[in-house]
Amino acid sequence: MLSQYDEFPVHQTGHPFSRSAVSNYSFDDGYFFGVFSADRDMFLFMGMRINPNNNMIGGYAAMMCGGIQQTVRFKRPWQGDMDTRIGPYAYRFIKPFEEIQLLLEENDSDLSFNLSWLATAPAFEEAHHFATNHHRVMTDQTRYSQAGSAAGWIRYKGELLTVQPGDWCASRDHSWGQYYERPPLAPQKRWLSPLEQPGARRALRLWILFSTPLISGFFGLHEDSDGNQLEMNDRFGTPFEGMLGHSSDGNGISLVSADHYLEFEPGGLLMKTGRVTLTDTQGNDWLLELEATGKPWWPHTIGYNLGSWKDGGSMVSYPGSDELQSEWDEFDFSRQPFDHITYSGQSLKQIFGPEFLCFIKVTLPDGQVASGSAQTELVVTPPYKPYGFHTAL
Repeated sequence: MLSQYDEFPVHQTGHPFSRSAVSNYSFDDGYFFGVFSADRDMFLFMGMRINPNNNMIGGYAAMMCGGIQQTVRFKRPWQGDMDTRIGPYAYRFIKPFEEIQLLLEENDSDLSFNLSWLATAPAFEEAHHFATNHHRVMTDQTRYSQAGSAAGWIRYKGELLTVQPGDWCASRDHSWGQYYERPPLAPQKRWLSPLEQPGARRALRLWILFSTPLISGFFGLHEDSDGNQLEMNDRFGTPFEGMLGHSSDGNGISLVSADHYLEFEPGGLLMKTGRVTLTDTQGNDWLLELEATGKPWWPHTIGYNLGSWKDGGSMVSYPGSDELQSEWDEFDFSRQPFDHITYSGQSLKQIFGPEFLCFIKVTLPDGQVASGSAQTELVVTPPYKPYGFHTAL
């Protein structure tokens, strides 16, 4: 089956693009985009993912504002219309790595938008994600991350918001390959041999994309229970990596290390403030000061996992019909931790959202100071001793 992608001389196998080189259901390809304003305490986040081996494309767009998280979701079969559009929801790549149109036309939810995602730093290719278990490949994936700004409009709950660069910041990533297995498109664990225990367990993930008028960028780090940044055999694995930049022209400033100090709300995993010192290849230090605003959003409602869709499945599980599927919901996550019952009936307890919207102040090596907004993904899995999390909360 030929598609529009087969017009271009970019094939990696002897088959059309409609046929994946990997038959595993955990092989997929897709995007995340964020558009946010710390001043407004508003975080618009969205994504789209193709699972070619189950012939499905799914997507979502969601707003977190004032602790209320509203999510609209879409899915349909992939082959026959191999386009980055699912009903009223679409992406258009105006200039790759520089300008991308994000569109959600009027629908049954309270959310719609027409935005230009605009790069403010080069795309950073993260170290290849590769993990095995009993010599079986569990993750084999490429991902790049990029900081940006946005222009256009958002309509949310009857209010029309004008989005302008400088007032609104943006983030994104694109990943493809074999990712960790996500039910319902995964074998039942009861029939599988026990997984081997890793030599080092990831206890902290700190992943930040930020934009300011003077400098923008990305970094990510992973640490074990004692706070050591080291290579791990899991779906992220990399100890530390990152890059800063002034534009999308590719002239990035490579980073080699990071030290951090985070302050949390009493009795939980809600970050209040943070200080991160980044060191580049020339030995220059960049100080990042973070202040969380509002409540962090929770990724479950976007549709990747079992029970995140009202049919009990996920964004790439087959719904029993070839027709376009769409739905939306709204939850109050203003008090964290919270309990949640998934649409598949699973009861989840004491949940903290991991995706923080932050004010950020950056002090450059020459003493200049720039302010903006940051997406801060913070996942702490106790025990993590440096911040006093000795047992599970």
